[in-house]
Amino acid sequence: MDGILIILKIGENMIDGVEIIPLKKICDERGSIMKMMRNDDSYFEKFGEIYFSTIYPGAIKGWHIHKKMTLHYTILSGMIKLVLYDDRKDSKTKGEIMEIFLGEDNYCLIKIPPMIWNGFKGIGTKKAIVANCSSIPHDPNEIERKDPFTKAIPYDWSLKNQ
Repeated sequence: MDGILIILKIGENMIDGVEIIPLKKICDERGSIMKMMRNDDSYFEKFGEIYFSTIYPGAIKGWHIHKKMTLHYTILSGMIKLVLYDDRKDSKTKGEIMEIFLGEDNYCLIKIPPMIWNGFKGIGTKKAIVANCSSIPHDPNEIERKDPFTKAIPYDWSLKNQ
């Protein structure tokens, strides 16, 4: 990926309510500081919990949807392909799919509102570490899951040869 900012969207529109926020990475001879979120950032709602998830190259975690939780994803190490699908009944972007490549080569935060299907695939050659600062603590009763290869979401996880 050679340090190039890569954001790929399928279709012309971003999904309504999704935000892509470039983040600061401050580097010097000692290492780096990777900013994620402050309570005075415009995209901050409230703190629920923060957790970290890892994903191996080629593995897929998805699909899932949160009924109440707002997600704030950023990648600390490695790269992922994050895919979002909007099937909200009254959304102006209903039916839209959005792909975002993020991680070391594209350090940003993705804010995903409730009721957006999402999943991600590890890409590249190393395990990725995903951070999520959610608006509410995890509640197994407010999440719904689907198989990554369900026909209900019109998406193909295979590598694209463009």
